[in-house]
Amino acid sequence: MTTIEMTRKLHDLKELEALIAKAQAEAEAIKDTIKAEMLTQGVDEMQVDVFKIRYKTVVSNRFDSKSFKADHADVYALYTKQTESRRFTVA
Repeated sequence: MTTIEMTRKLHDLKELEALIAKAQAEAEAIKDTIKAEMLTQGVDEMQVDVFKIRYKTVVSNRFDSKSFKADHADVYALYTKQTESRRFTVA
């Protein structure tokens, strides 16, 4: 691939990423409006036309690795493994 082709691809990539970000922001704004309306109505579930909407509190339990590491550094080290990955960035 030539430098000109690579530059064109990178410009296309940046343009598409901006378009995706804009669409995601618009989708989040719509979701926020729907959630606000559900809160106003005091409901956590609605049927609207063919759509069933739920906005419910979900409780989950997560392992606090930071506290565990602080309290049990030796055990934490035994169960920690190094991983390797590749990160792609365009600045």
